[in-house]
Amino acid sequence: MRKDSAPGCDNQTVQGYGESLESNLQSLLYRAKSGSYIAPPVKRVHIAKEPGKGTRPIGIPTTENKLLERAVAMLLEPIYEQDFLDCSYGFRPNRSAHDALEALWRQCMNLGIKWILDVDIQKFFDTLDHVHLREFLRRRVSDGVITKLVDKWLKAGVLDQGIRYYPVEGTPQGGSISPLLSNIYLHYVLDLWFADDVEPNLKGKAFMIRFADDVVMGLQYTEDVEKVEELLSQGLGRYRLTLHPEKTRIVPFARPVGTGGAKPGTFDFLGFTHYWGKSRLGKWAVKRKTARSRFSRGLKRIGEWCRNKTVGDIQNYPEKDNLADPT
Repeated sequence: MRKDSAPGCDNQTVQGYGESLESNLQSLLYRAKSGSYIAPPVKRVHIAKEPGKGTRPIGIPTTENKLLERAVAMLLEPIYEQDFLDCSYGFRPNRSAHDALEALWRQCMNLGIKWILDVDIQKFFDTLDHVHLREFLRRRVSDGVITKLVDKWLKAGVLDQGIRYYPVEGTPQGGSISPLLSNIYLHYVLDLWFADDVEPNLKGKAFMIRFADDVVMGLQYTEDVEKVEELLSQGLGRYRLTLHPEKTRIVPFARPVGTGGAKPGTFDFLGFTHYWGKSRLGKWAVKRKTARSRFSRGLKRIGEWCRNKTVGDIQNYPEKDNLADPT
């Protein structure tokens, strides 16, 4: 665990918990296995998004809860790694965003893809259905200790500005177990659906790449795109998920031919804008550049750092009163 991680609602730090580590661990183990462990609420804080786009809520569990969540995640991870498909890259061992980007580039280049379905699941972490999640979990996990702990975390509630409430859906972002639970959920809802029910029934070639809840699909033929978008909306609806009506887009992405014809579109995935451009050898290739929103955000942070650094240096300068003196 990170020593500088923020404390939860009980203000217990990692360093403080470690001062009596052995006795704390023995107590935690006993309470977890006996069923007497009480999951504390998750402290909610709001992180600013891009300018004009409000804030993003994240959850901060207590130190002890982080520890127990991480232990359960380490136990479940090897079990589900046997089941998870190659199209999933987010929050998995030996897989990264770079691997997802490489897979996206390779398949766009080699499969004759002409369309990209840029999928945005609206407020996924806030609308994940608890009933379906418990059902998915029971398919692979029969240990009552583990299933009861997960159930307690789902029911623990959220402490937001001193007010505690109990969401009936969603999993708080920030917990150690949340990425794994989201992968389990989307494995059954999306990954298996695409691999078993969709891809074999398409006319042309297709692929899907998912990093947590960020999803792109590449398809070869127009009729396949329309079919998949309709089936996707229906399939997600069965699990109480919806597509964002504005952010979900169909993007023409065929390899350009010559200098005429329609120009292919662009789409953003994992912080990059993907587009067709000429390589150094003069051939068409899929390229990527930092997405405009990410670039602007980075420039803003650099500017703020420079301003703060300059002010701090002046304030700490031993002869700041004489800075205006050219001598």
